[in-house]
Amino acid sequence: MKVAKFGGTSLASAAQIKKVCEIVKTDESRKVIVVSAPGKRYKEDTKVTDLLIQYAEARLSGQSGEETYARIAERYTEICGELRLPKETAEEIALHLSQSLLYVPGENAGRFMDRVKAAGEDTCAKLVAHYLQSQGKEAVYVNPKEAGLLVTGEPGNAHVLPEAYEKLSLLAEQPGIVVFPGFFGYTPEGELVTFSRGGSDVTGSILAAAIKAELYENFTDVDSVYVVNPHLVHEPKDIREITYREMRELSYSGFSVFHEEALYPAYRAGIPVCIKNTNNPQAPGTMIVSERTVHDNQVAGIASDNGFCSIYVGKYLLNKEIGFGRRLLQILEEEGLSYEHTPSGIDNISVILREKDLTPEIEQRVVERLKRELHAEEILVERGLALVMIVGEGMRRSVGTSARATAALAKARVNLEMINQGSSEVSMMFGVKEVDADRAVIALYEEFFPKAAAPIADIAVSVNA
Repeated sequence: MKVAKFGGTSLASAAQIKKVCEIVKTDESRKVIVVSAPGKRYKEDTKVTDLLIQYAEARLSGQSGEETYARIAERYTEICGELRLPKETAEEIALHLSQSLLYVPGENAGRFMDRVKAAGEDTCAKLVAHYLQSQGKEAVYVNPKEAGLLVTGEPGNAHVLPEAYEKLSLLAEQPGIVVFPGFFGYTPEGELVTFSRGGSDVTGSILAAAIKAELYENFTDVDSVYVVNPHLVHEPKDIREITYREMRELSYSGFSVFHEEALYPAYRAGIPVCIKNTNNPQAPGTMIVSERTVHDNQVAGIASDNGFCSIYVGKYLLNKEIGFGRRLLQILEEEGLSYEHTPSGIDNISVILREKDLTPEIEQRVVERLKRELHAEEILVERGLALVMIVGEGMRRSVGTSARATAALAKARVNLEMINQGSSEVSMMFGVKEVDADRAVIALYEEFFPKAAAPIADIAVSVNA
């Protein structure tokens, strides 16, 4: 059995949904189909999920949201019409959508937002199931609540509960094709909660682990994963095989092709993941596996992500002070902050955080507490940072990787704010200013993939500048 998840671009229109259903019909082993909400049909279009968020925000602020609701309803009506679904089916889907978006004054804002966001996937799953049935396939829509997808209760940030897997395993016994909406589950108390944005990938991985699938296919709009962002480099080298660890590092560092939390259920169950293109299903795609053979190039991928900041804390003889790091992190915990990295020296330590989490008010409190409770001698907060990462299982067996990387960055005149490498040596991270991030990525790509294509023209101009 296989689990196949289809992203928003794969379901953006009736024509795309037809492609999806043809892919499903060509392989009887595709048992469970996980769907996202319809994405963009063209560059200037708006994703259905974004429209749903706009609608929910309008209702919560006291507005009617009628115009946005009309746009959402029109998308599904248009798809139903072009798929030539029966009038009764179109009416059923329209009624389901209107009920899902009904606002009850006084309703918890987080719960309402989650319920509205989930309507995109839920409605799309019903639509796909109906279309497969119209094509003569035995297919059934399954609601996550009925299936037993139990999750934690934090709105917009759900996590699967261990007890969910046993009940979800029964999906393997369901006759025909199971069409399952991604992105959300239910608490044990019956409250709908969504995963973080892009969480349909997570749903697919959970279901693959639950039914012990032989393969989890993740269909998107690219033939494979590339070693670098194709918006920065023209026709970059593709990746045919990559390990879970490598993909996890790259997803965290800005690879948008796969949700960074989605690999864990499949990894734990030992299920390989294949990223494929809905518009070119014959392409082999990228396989994510437990182990791979490392060939000539020790680097598997290069990525960057913006939106970080650092808190530098300096104190003489810091390394001799037992419990300093624990107390520092406890202050952050008590202020509701999670940290990303903690590079350190003998008399200093830096904590890397997401910049959006460190509001000016929280920053002021943290700095005051560090001075008062830790007697820190120097505290610097630096914003506008990007993390650039090179990832590869082969790096641990190669001499001079860090020297090559730093030399390439120096040649590109990229100043390093920080360097961090874990003991596993699967990844190496560089902290740079956000304005230098693209230039840094291109420089590293040209160093480790010298025979590959040149940077895209407009990026090359900024590099030369």
